[in-house]
Amino acid sequence: MINVIREPLIFEISSPGKTAFRLPPLDVPENPRALEGLPLREDIDGFPEVSETEVTRHFTRLSQMNYCVDFGFYPLGSCTMKYNPKINEKVASLGSLIDIHPLAPESLVQGNLELMKTLERLLCEITGMDAVTLQPAAGAHGELTGMMLIRAYHQAHGNPRKYVLIPDSAHGTNPSSAHICGYVVKEIKSNERGTISLEELEKEMTEEVAALMVTNPNTLGVFESDICRIADIVHAKGGFVYMDGANLNALAGITRPGDMKVDVLHLNLHKTFSTPHGGGGPGSGPVAVKKILEPYLPVPVIEEKDGRYYLNYNRPQSIGRVKSFYGHFQVMLKALAYILTLGPAGLREMTEIAVLNSNYIRKSLEGIYHLKYDAPTLHECVFSDKYQKEFGITNLDICKRLLDYGLHPPTMSFPLIVHGALMIEPTETESRRDLDLFIEAMKAIDREARENPELLRTAPHITYVRRLDEVQAARNPVLRWEKK
Repeated sequence: MINVIREPLIFEISSPGKTAFRLPPLDVPENPRALEGLPLREDIDGFPEVSETEVTRHFTRLSQMNYCVDFGFYPLGSCTMKYNPKINEKVASLGSLIDIHPLAPESLVQGNLELMKTLERLLCEITGMDAVTLQPAAGAHGELTGMMLIRAYHQAHGNPRKYVLIPDSAHGTNPSSAHICGYVVKEIKSNERGTISLEELEKEMTEEVAALMVTNPNTLGVFESDICRIADIVHAKGGFVYMDGANLNALAGITRPGDMKVDVLHLNLHKTFSTPHGGGGPGSGPVAVKKILEPYLPVPVIEEKDGRYYLNYNRPQSIGRVKSFYGHFQVMLKALAYILTLGPAGLREMTEIAVLNSNYIRKSLEGIYHLKYDAPTLHECVFSDKYQKEFGITNLDICKRLLDYGLHPPTMSFPLIVHGALMIEPTETESRRDLDLFIEAMKAIDREARENPELLRTAPHITYVRRLDEVQAARNPVLRWEKK
């Protein structure tokens, strides 16, 4: 067993009188008025006193405890934690782009506006939609914006309607987005293949329903093969089809949601189009719409006339702003660089490899881990802990033990329609070697579950932080360190 040294808190390293550096005495008279009026901070009681060496080594060691996509495989299902090409970061850090003030006049930001308009056009082409707003700051924000557009349309036609239908295989934020817009959510049950039941949909779809929110491929990684029929059922009653585009990594370059009769679509630039993901943002969740909803897009809208770009605020049917300024500009730049670097053929290859990698993992682990639905899957697959539970091992134990193998766990306990779920999405950026490391670790953990289950119940064993008492942590959280 590897003995991991505990990294102390910086307060525990502290000793009175230590400093990171010391300046020589002043060789000029001190001016007592030099600092008058400045917002100087008073001494902080208990502030750590450490040397420069201790500061450097402490934070370097802390940084090495962090698991990131540059370090290894990140198989979080539905999150699309792909590697971020460094050229995207390089492009987005050019001084001519990052030194622009958001309140600069249009005449001084023509290049910025052109880049944003170019991204809008490319996203329209990729998705088969007619117009895009780049304002939303994240996926859930895009969902909310999409539902606001739908409600604005229905209100403009005299009836906002009452219900929104959401399949039980949809993303968990969908119901919240609908609820915030004032709708009552009705759940649509999945069939035995894990897709939307047409019979259930036809029964629930009435003229009181504003929209159906569908994730495609859904959270099982299964493509809704009846999507055009689904759209016809919704449209026949005057409703809209909203598609959660978080899983576009399974479709880009091969098929387009707009061609599936989808009316509203949010995208995740920080997933499909490879910008940094996790750690609290920033993200970007553009919303694409068909022509019928274009008048309701947030203001301002970027438009072009006689070779000049301008921001149009004069849109009386708009839902208004949904983000300060124009969205997360640097995230957009990284996505644009990614799309232009790959081109049409590269985007298609991205999707093909993502689907191939997922199915490679699925086929390698089938029979070892339980697969509730046997329908073909695309970019992700969802196993469960059913076989390991015979030995008292849960998905939490499996995920904790993966840490001992130096691997990040997959998403667990979601989607809710698979009890004890292990949701795995490798993306296209993982090599076969890395996939095999993950597969062999999962196989080894299954053997351990049968032969030495206590090893899993007490895992992880070699991480800086061992298994926590989660119930105790939830009931009695320690949020402040106090020196004894």
